[in-house]
Amino acid sequence: MTSAPTTAPVPSAPEGEGRADALGYLPASLDFVADPYPAFARLREEAPVAWSAATGQWVVSRHADVSALLRDRRLGRSYLHVSTHTEMGRPEDAPHLAPFWRVVRAGMLDVEPPDHTRLRRLVSKAFTPRTVERLRPRVVELADGLARDLADAGSDGSVVDLVATVAEPLPVEVISELLGVPQADRHLLRPWSADICAMYELSPSHETGLRASAASEEFGAYLLGLAEERRRSPGDDLLSALVQVADEGDRLTADELVGTCVLLLNAGHEATVGTTTNGWHGLLTNPGELARLRSGEVPVPVAVEELLRHDTPLPMFERWVLEDVELHGVHLPRGTEVALLLGSGNRDGDVVPDPDRLDVGRGTSGPVPHLTFGAGIHFCLGAPLARVELAASFDAVLRHAPGLTLADEPAWGDGFVIRTPGRLGVTV
Repeated sequence: MTSAPTTAPVPSAPEGEGRADALGYLPASLDFVADPYPAFARLREEAPVAWSAATGQWVVSRHADVSALLRDRRLGRSYLHVSTHTEMGRPEDAPHLAPFWRVVRAGMLDVEPPDHTRLRRLVSKAFTPRTVERLRPRVVELADGLARDLADAGSDGSVVDLVATVAEPLPVEVISELLGVPQADRHLLRPWSADICAMYELSPSHETGLRASAASEEFGAYLLGLAEERRRSPGDDLLSALVQVADEGDRLTADELVGTCVLLLNAGHEATVGTTTNGWHGLLTNPGELARLRSGEVPVPVAVEELLRHDTPLPMFERWVLEDVELHGVHLPRGTEVALLLGSGNRDGDVVPDPDRLDVGRGTSGPVPHLTFGAGIHFCLGAPLARVELAASFDAVLRHAPGLTLADEPAWGDGFVIRTPGRLGVTV
């Protein structure tokens, strides 16, 4: 996800520097979004650090560089811990985005140490490995029910949307179970998440900002009300734990509690939906690899790591340059923005042999070196839960819909920061 959507004018290209646009990096192009990998390959080969006039960012495409910069403290998800908007040459926050920013900047994803360190420590006390393991049986049960629904819906030979039937519902249900959201309220979460996450795309519109702010206010008010109930009557859920968690007298503020829960929903939902959808598209267009899963030759958890690598739904994360950086002879000045192409790094042949090929058994001989969950202090806290969800979902569909086939070409949207089809028609 991006770190700071703005309406700032796009800077002109630095004189003499490579142009990412000329090599096909065009995030506003539907053709590029549908298949960005040829452009990624050209960037890695010809201009591993390239300026994009279209987005006003430095684009970094090689695995080693992306991995290193994700860990480099000279870059940050935010700059407000060391500077002001004016000092960084950026516009002040637009008034209509105030509710959105209040939520986003209260979560750990868009803050830097020492605030990030404190928040992650507190949340980690509540969101433990034991929490994930406690959820595992329920995740398997939910995934199994959705796969049955898919099989039932397609039993007459009709085309079924795998996104709406399987990919979308599971993470909402899992996050709801995790937080203890009542069943009657769960239909509210996905629209809120979609409206907030739309702000993370490049150059969001004014209307997108209004919807994101409205969703932030509504979701925040809902969570605070639910948190008050948990404070009076704690349950066996993460929200109750977050309300109670303390470290040497330190607790989450109300804003931090809301920001944490919103982050868990948004990050957990988008990544899991996208990997499920993109993964099934990859399997259904590579029948030999799908057969290896169906036969049991490759365990599903092993295949999940390759599916996370091969077509990541979050192919780009942004960072702000907090101190001047030199990379491959290119000067990245303080105050500029860097687009770290995780999706390109995942296809880097210097790290992954035959990187464009889907090989579900790639992880049998060792870890698959993907960047999908990030790296460094912002490595995804929910990665273990995402892996549980993905393994349960793919396993359930393989069992209940063993004849699954692709019926339609995927309906790719226009989003690049969150890149996944909005619809994937299948027959069972």
